[in-house]
Amino acid sequence: MAKKSKTPATTSAPQINIGISEKDRKAIADGLSKLLADTYTLYLTTHNFHWNVTGPMFNTLHAMFMTQYTELWNAVDPIAERIRSLGHAAPGSYGQFGALASIKDAPATPPKALDMVRILVTGHEAVARTARSIFPLADKAGDEPTADLLTQRLTVHEQTAWMLRSLLEE
Repeated sequence: MAKKSKTPATTSAPQINIGISEKDRKAIADGLSKLLADTYTLYLTTHNFHWNVTGPMFNTLHAMFMTQYTELWNAVDPIAERIRSLGHAAPGSYGQFGALASIKDAPATPPKALDMVRILVTGHEAVARTARSIFPLADKAGDEPTADLLTQRLTVHEQTAWMLRSLLEE
């Protein structure tokens, strides 16, 4: 007969002990949730514009928007996985994204091509601000993986905003 264990079996996961307090992990995950919502909203807007752009700049913008929405699509997974690594659930519904995002949803009626560019400039700048706002939290907690992720995202959004702004110059 097997000897009975005096410690009850637990089905819960072990406590997270990565050197960042629960309070800091929560604050960083909350910030990253906003970044995820902004990134996904901008992805959807950019993809919408890719489908609906018209006019003399069609080929240029259609291809540019595809490059941009592909990059945004590839960004959402690392952001969500960082939230999970910090021990929190990543938002993943339109309702959650709508409540968390700092940028507006795409217009119901597709705007003219250069207005699309203006909207995307505003969106990339907003996502950069969201990413930048998380830095003090990550820095205070010594969360280098999040700081690295934020640096990568800032580089992309600031460069993309610059490239899009360049199209608007006369």
